[in-house]
Amino acid sequence: MSPHPHGWWIMLHLVLFVCWLGGDLGVFYSSRFVINPTLTPPARATALSIMSGLDLAPKICLVLFLPSGVTLMALEPHGASAFGIDLFPWWFVVAVWLFAAVWLTLTVLAHRTHGQLAAVHRADLCLRSAVIAAMTGAGVYALLAHEPFGVTTNPRWLGGKILLYTLAIAAGLGIRMTLRPFGPAFGTLMTTGSSESVEHTLRRSVDGCLPYVWLIWGSVLAAAALGVFKPGAAL
Repeated sequence: MSPHPHGWWIMLHLVLFVCWLGGDLGVFYSSRFVINPTLTPPARATALSIMSGLDLAPKICLVLFLPSGVTLMALEPHGASAFGIDLFPWWFVVAVWLFAAVWLTLTVLAHRTHGQLAAVHRADLCLRSAVIAAMTGAGVYALLAHEPFGVTTNPRWLGGKILLYTLAIAAGLGIRMTLRPFGPAFGTLMTTGSSESVEHTLRRSVDGCLPYVWLIWGSVLAAAALGVFKPGAAL
């Protein structure tokens, strides 16, 4: 007997979680070499290349969390309907996956071009801001509504998970803003060599991201725990 499709989508969700957190750990570790002033500039450039390559996986996972999560809600055996209407019909799920495909394309382009394509950068920023606003509304609704999405099993945990996902997206934007001085400083390191000013800017940029990194790790782990244990749910 073949596994139920719901199980395969849960598996995908778990794989995305593992790759997101694992990739982020790799980015953090390699960043320590990028800002190590005892290494030669070519060695630090190699570390930066590794860090950039690893950083693409968490970005992809962040985007795919949204459509995979919506698919799981559509397949939820306890139902998601109101007044006899299916709240997650197939066409809505397909629309979310198409939206995610556009978002993923912008994400990869922004990553590959290091944010130097202004139109791509602005579009990606606007899209992420819209997702943050929409997901915040959905998360608050799921926390406060008596039977959110027509589900009668008290899925307050789902509201928490949605808000934690939203927090991770917002933290990613915080990292992006904090790293703005990094590119010019690293370019100076490669062309004219190290200096106290350059090293200070590099370390301040990378270390300034740490609170956001910890926030993402905590949010992803907490969201995974809510998804697994579903506290308060009447199943």
